[in-house]
Amino acid sequence: MSFKNIKFTSFNGIIISLILFLGGCANKPYVISQKPVTPIALAAQQVLAEQQVLAALQVPVYVVSHGWHTGFVIKNSDIAEYLPQLKDRFDLNYIEFGWGDEGFYKAPKITAKLALQAMLLPTSTVIHAVNVPEDIGNYFSESHVQTIFLDLDQYQRLIEFIVSSFARDQYGNILPVGNGIYGDSQFYKAIGSYYILNTCNKWTAKGLKSAGMNISPTFKLTAGSIIKAIDKAQSKL
Repeated sequence: MSFKNIKFTSFNGIIISLILFLGGCANKPYVISQKPVTPIALAAQQVLAEQQVLAALQVPVYVVSHGWHTGFVIKNSDIAEYLPQLKDRFDLNYIEFGWGDEGFYKAPKITAKLALQAMLLPTSTVIHAVNVPEDIGNYFSESHVQTIFLDLDQYQRLIEFIVSSFARDQYGNILPVGNGIYGDSQFYKAIGSYYILNTCNKWTAKGLKSAGMNISPTFKLTAGSIIKAIDKAQSKL
């Protein structure tokens, strides 16, 4: 279950030349900021609290690096409360979520033209959701799995960020757009455009920032930069 065989060395020059022009977080999906507790937010927290037994419990979240792309692995029952369609579609303990360029993500073969288009031109996006069993490390044995621990409020904001990344129809339903690329998986229409200023790894960085991590999404272009940021944050705990 790895993307490590995909090579992008021919595009290093392009990435380096464009990195100085990176913007901040002003692209969809947006970072979820901490805000005053409202009755609705309190009710949502109570739903999670019932599932976690203690409100102060540290909740494990898994960040998976596939070599060039990163995503989150979230407990199915927690996020299904907000996305009932996922509860009907996925039946295992966890779901992996990744966000990225629709054409690039779904392409059976990666070409130079496709890669350049994904980097330089704003393109439509999808969320890739994967049915993941209990043994996450074994399932992603060819990828790097990093575990982070969040308190209930941080966990809630990360879930809110992921949920807000899905596009919806006029009735509020999420939009499946085909089978995923590995395992038991599904693509869904996402919000936001993909380009060099708004990449898959920046999406992960925005999720981490939403969860309260001291991270700047601006220069988080690579999977390695995400893992390094997590290591740095955890070393200060």
